[in-house]
Amino acid sequence: MTAEKDLHTLLATMRPVRRDGEFVYVLWPHGRPLEGGIMAAVREAEGLTVVMARDEAEALALPYDFVGAWITLEVHSSLEAVGLTAAVGAALTEAKISCNVLAGFHHDHLMVPLADADRALEVLHELAEDSGRAGPAPTLRMRTERPEDRPAILALTAAAFAVSPITGLRVDGEPEEVGLLCGLFDCAEYLPEFSIVAELDGEIVGHVISTRGWVGELELLGLGPIGVVPRLQRHGIGTALMKETLARANLAGERGIALLGSPDFYSRFGFVPSTSLGVAPPKAEWNGYFQLLPLAVWPGGVSGTFRYARPFAD
Repeated sequence: MTAEKDLHTLLATMRPVRRDGEFVYVLWPHGRPLEGGIMAAVREAEGLTVVMARDEAEALALPYDFVGAWITLEVHSSLEAVGLTAAVGAALTEAKISCNVLAGFHHDHLMVPLADADRALEVLHELAEDSGRAGPAPTLRMRTERPEDRPAILALTAAAFAVSPITGLRVDGEPEEVGLLCGLFDCAEYLPEFSIVAELDGEIVGHVISTRGWVGELELLGLGPIGVVPRLQRHGIGTALMKETLARANLAGERGIALLGSPDFYSRFGFVPSTSLGVAPPKAEWNGYFQLLPLAVWPGGVSGTFRYARPFAD
């Protein structure tokens, strides 16, 4: 069966079904062989997280905190579909229900707090019914940033970076990304077509900017910051912004894109450590996290240190 990409069809035809049992997230002990009925697993730098039935975790004497109900959205959603998890997450957020999303090849799966399971099913059924009655649901729209968008973009960025992605701690005062973004909007290296907003039902819910950078005399793009409103993070909006940036960059004949970020996330778009292409990061301590994506017209034989737009240095 062909996977569905149309958001309205996905919402109108999804059938949320609760899986029997209670489920927990467990940080698997380092070095311990895998055992038991592991339902899902995520490898991170800090260790292996697994999802399993609560009684199995207890039988294996594995500690846990969160106890959840597992809800499967029984519609064959494409892995390239945009907006489904954002719409579902927004509906559950409005109902004040937290949600963790697990994307499978055929379906999306939700882990919600056990006490909220019945209410979550009601919300999801209502969302499907409303989508069927109301016609096409709001779609996630990508467009070029306009000057009048900037207050909303700066507010979004402040919220998105209120907790440091590096330390995991709340930032004191205004996040430095806000000041950086103000500088990028006004600098000589600003490229209007590469300041992109994600808009959902008239609300700006995400933003990414790429400005002119260089290796020697070779012009490249320096991507960042990229931000998504906290309530819709991990719902595919960041991925949609990245795909739009890559499409525009290829269309414009750009040579490559550099950024500082998580290799686990950005490698899915084709980014590799910049040093593997002969490009040194602006700061030596960024090595391993500073990445580069060579585009269709990447010239090869590049060597040197990447230089961001001036506000990055300032």
